[in-house]
Amino acid sequence: MTFVKKILFPVLFISFMLSCSKNESQQKGSPEYISEVNQWHQKRVERLKEENGWLTLAGLFWLKEGQNSFGSNKSNDIIFPDNSPDNIGTITLEDSIVSLKVNESVEVLNDGNPVNQLTLENDLTENPTILDMGSLRWYIIKRDDKYGIRLRDTQHPLRFSFKDVEKYPVNDDWKIEATYEAYNPPKIIKLPTQIGTIAEEKSNGAIVFTKNNETYKIDAIDTGSRLWLIFADKTNGEETYGAGRYLYIDKPDSTGKTIVDFNYAYNPPCVFTKYATCAFPPKQNHLKLEITAGEKMWGEMH
Repeated sequence: MTFVKKILFPVLFISFMLSCSKNESQQKGSPEYISEVNQWHQKRVERLKEENGWLTLAGLFWLKEGQNSFGSNKSNDIIFPDNSPDNIGTITLEDSIVSLKVNESVEVLNDGNPVNQLTLENDLTENPTILDMGSLRWYIIKRDDKYGIRLRDTQHPLRFSFKDVEKYPVNDDWKIEATYEAYNPPKIIKLPTQIGTIAEEKSNGAIVFTKNNETYKIDAIDTGSRLWLIFADKTNGEETYGAGRYLYIDKPDSTGKTIVDFNYAYNPPCVFTKYATCAFPPKQNHLKLEITAGEKMWGEMH
């Protein structure tokens, strides 16, 4: 080992250990609470790396009305990755009905069985049709009046190279009691999306909380079991994703109280892939507050 290596390796190791130690010393809260948040984060990372996690997305192709030929050959309407056959078949969109026809020489599976022709249910139905071919997996998504193919590659290199998402040290100062302010009637909020559309969602109420003697309000979306917050703050574009972050919280109790814990704030999927169709915060959910909790930015997709 050269002299430089002998000196450099210990220095790098000590720097790494000091960084870890510093991060741990910055954490604030009971050991149980800190452990709970960190375990949730680790499970979140593992979900990203699953076969159907966001890291396996390999394409998003919008269908035109009529027939759409697809395969790896550049003459197709939709060009699949090079590890697929030249011409797989056609996907036809006709009056909101999407159907598949597979060429005889190609094997495409649905629920483990080869298919030749099939009507495809989209992701907004109870039972979307999943198709497999080798390591490729795809299904139809519906966004407003647009239909597209969401393509995954279960062997996508990012799935195996991905390590972690940096986050702020756990700090229970960001675990804040909040009040639920119901809307009667509910209001429609407009969410810009990654694909350039505006998604409309119903908001039954807002979460109101106080931080540093200032009051803040976030319109919430009821997902059934919990409330979904899509928010932006003053860390966006610096330490966190420029377009905002997401957070799930429990519904309010009988007194209208709930907890907003920003330590569980996480990145939209479009941070990890250009093939997502993320919704971004409405203007009223842009907070003039630095929320130094939850996930930070990942990778180069600023």
